[in-house]
Amino acid sequence: MITTNAEARSWLETLPGYDAEAAERLECLVAMLAEENQRQNLVSAASLEQVWLRHIVDSAQLLTHVPRETHGPWYDLGTGAGFPGLVIAALRPECEVVMVESRARRIDWLERARIAMGLDRARIAGQRLELVESQRASVISARAFAPLERLLELSSRFSTGDTIWVLPKGRSAQQELQDLRKWRHVFHVEQSLTDPQAGIIVGKLTDRKG
Repeated sequence: MITTNAEARSWLETLPGYDAEAAERLECLVAMLAEENQRQNLVSAASLEQVWLRHIVDSAQLLTHVPRETHGPWYDLGTGAGFPGLVIAALRPECEVVMVESRARRIDWLERARIAMGLDRARIAGQRLELVESQRASVISARAFAPLERLLELSSRFSTGDTIWVLPKGRSAQQELQDLRKWRHVFHVEQSLTDPQAGIIVGKLTDRKG
């Protein structure tokens, strides 16, 4: 279990492909986040004290469940402040990352951060998920976006039998998976590396029942 900023930064160095340029992109994100958070409440002020643990590595750990050769498109639904979308794009700049966010101030923030970080393969889909044009995704992520059943209702149209879902669900992960009734899937819960009580739903969606 990773419990401090120092441990979080050390863990990042173990990721395949992590280099000085990736580190620079993340440093840029952390600096911009601290500044922007004074203008709009992107994340809780308290969480900024452990930003590398609570936001950077909490997002980056999703990459351990996705093959490195996956180049997207990676759809991050309800990106909000940019987690995990901006972190994924920073660590995999060759991957097409689509960040779906409908709130105007968040869209503006995401676009400014994307440009400052040099994320040319990333883009912001600045509208409600229901209005986003369907495209087959290689990966779908969503952090605190919607309950699992509702999330699948909204986004299954982006999924194929090969799409990998990586869904941080906190303490509710196991219960939400147990309560899932309408879908055929091969989901399971992985332990979060940053929170002993949190889980990540990982796997593939095969079909809807009925």
